[in-house]
Amino acid sequence: MNFVVLSSSHGTTFQAILDRIADGKLTARLLGLVSDREDRGCTEKARRANVPVVVVEQKGEETGEQYDARLDAAVRSLGGVDVIAAIGWMYILTPEFIRKWRGRILNVHPALLPKYGGRGLFGMRVHEAVLNAGEKKSGMTIHLMDEDVDTGPILVQKTCSVFPRDTPEKLRARVQDLEKEWYPKVLEMINRDELQLPFNVPHPL
Repeated sequence: MNFVVLSSSHGTTFQAILDRIADGKLTARLLGLVSDREDRGCTEKARRANVPVVVVEQKGEETGEQYDARLDAAVRSLGGVDVIAAIGWMYILTPEFIRKWRGRILNVHPALLPKYGGRGLFGMRVHEAVLNAGEKKSGMTIHLMDEDVDTGPILVQKTCSVFPRDTPEKLRARVQDLEKEWYPKVLEMINRDELQLPFNVPHPL
């Protein structure tokens, strides 16, 4: 299975994917990283690991559809992509992009969806919301993207405890530990056909 990582993050979970490739636990083929800026942590980590990087900066005057058309071209430029693994991608993908890659875009969300998902709930805001609600459990969700935000079919959820004296930073670290463990595992499960994606849809390439 060939995959591309789509990220505009510091690259914590992306580094875990690189580490699992290096130690042989992830045998799916990483074709490259697509990011929105050259100065992201994920791009630095990719270049250090000799992973091809394509940067697609957003232009102030262009629409989401125009940006996603260039994003689509960037993904295609990396070769025969089976799966797009979104990790901390800060833009909401347009319905047209989703339709082109339906059933092939994974995303990780730092909460137990459908709770604490949707527009405006990302990053530290998610952990603040979990703590403000007095939840005893949180975790992460790996799901397929659809045309809405954080509503696609769930593939894997893993939980962690929320402690009385937790801060958003402490909870984020605990959730990120789950993401680092399970995102590479899910990719390898797909690679080994232990987890089925709807690959019966026409391939976009």
